[in-house]
Amino acid sequence: MLWIKALHIVFVVSWFAGLFYLPRIFVNLALVPPESLAERARLLLMARKLYRFMSLLAVPAIAFGLVLWLGYGIGRGPGNGWLHAKLGLVLVLIAYHALCGRLLARFERQASVHGHVWFRWFNELPVLLLLATVILVTVKPF
Repeated sequence: MLWIKALHIVFVVSWFAGLFYLPRIFVNLALVPPESLAERARLLLMARKLYRFMSLLAVPAIAFGLVLWLGYGIGRGPGNGWLHAKLGLVLVLIAYHALCGRLLARFERQASVHGHVWFRWFNELPVLLLLATVILVTVKPF
């Protein structure tokens, strides 16, 4: 079980690295002047590659988490409300990941409707989700 836990943590950390950095690329894309075609193309290429890579990292992160929960029974029984809250946050993270994909597609169509300030705030959400998740898993407050 410890190997599964270790792999789960490694893939979650790796996935979060992408969740932290992709919105930062969106900030830069929102700042690119319309005439800077090369800069825009370079940032879009980086964003596409990162989104693909972080999507590949999300799969084993979620799979190893499911193995811990369903295979080893982590979080089962009374006094494990923290796991239900964590699973809710994982669903929010998956939705955030999907939203990043939709925002990337909008940038590719040159149809972004948000400015760089919005993306700066959007970039903070994974930090809050990570903080809440780590507190739930470590402290197990309920």
